[in-house]
Amino acid sequence: MAANNRRMSGKKGAQVGSGGKRRRGLEGKGPTPPAEMRKGHAKQRVANAKARRSTGRTQQRRGGGRSTSELVVGRNPVYEALREGVPASTLYVQQFIDNDERVREALQLAAERGGINLMEAPRPELDRMTNGLNHQGLVLQVPPYEYAHPEDLVAAAHDEGADPLIVALDGVTDPRNLGAVVRSVSAFGGHGVVVPERRAAGMTAGAWKTSAGTAARTPVARATNLTRALESYQKAGIAVVGLAADGEVELGDLEALDGPVVVVVGSEGKGLSRLVGETCDFRVRIPMPGGAESLNAGVAAGIVLYEAARRRS
Repeated sequence: MAANNRRMSGKKGAQVGSGGKRRRGLEGKGPTPPAEMRKGHAKQRVANAKARRSTGRTQQRRGGGRSTSELVVGRNPVYEALREGVPASTLYVQQFIDNDERVREALQLAAERGGINLMEAPRPELDRMTNGLNHQGLVLQVPPYEYAHPEDLVAAAHDEGADPLIVALDGVTDPRNLGAVVRSVSAFGGHGVVVPERRAAGMTAGAWKTSAGTAARTPVARATNLTRALESYQKAGIAVVGLAADGEVELGDLEALDGPVVVVVGSEGKGLSRLVGETCDFRVRIPMPGGAESLNAGVAAGIVLYEAARRRS
């Protein structure tokens, strides 16, 4: 009984020591790191997501970004896009398609150009790709356009040893007008076109077609904020000239065209926006003896570019 009492008493007998391991385990590990630095914590995941978004924005500022891919739908549109040299990555052809003249010509152009994948697809798949549009069995995929950065246009001019000659579009939403401006810039030795990132025409298949192939050698830059891009040009010593029907200076009297210049063209209906108009160094009018109220962007830009090229020759 006594032995049983000893076993049930609270006294401990001799035990093997821990060698100090338990004491070290009780030592502090320093201050607790902030939640943003603790692995797996919700705040760390939020911080990492913000950092990735910030990195993406920084990379986009270094370049002009990319547009999304585009589909050209229908036999005639596909044929014309291929004929005009619109960049293309894949030509989708419907299985068991009626092989008419347009289909044969489109396939021949795609084969001659090279670098275009030919893919046969069932009609339901093409219907899905085009959201039910009347594709007529032909769908052409146009790859995303690689925009330049506005500063790249100035650098290109300096590389040529020339004064920058750039056109910026403010509120121009018709891709055909953008293509026409690109064509004029190329014709008169300009160094590129700047478009805003939002509420503006981009380099779609329609713009490529209207440019008549000149978009392949004339860069288009995209600005997150057009006003800030123009202010950056001004800091670089480039005059910013806005076209306006009620401009204070007539085109023939504008000496700024002799040097580095950015010509800003507004929309045909509304003209220059208020902030852009206030940013311009000069507001210039094109004399129109015929009495027309306004010119479209492509024509207006072509007139000013011709005058600038004439003075520089």
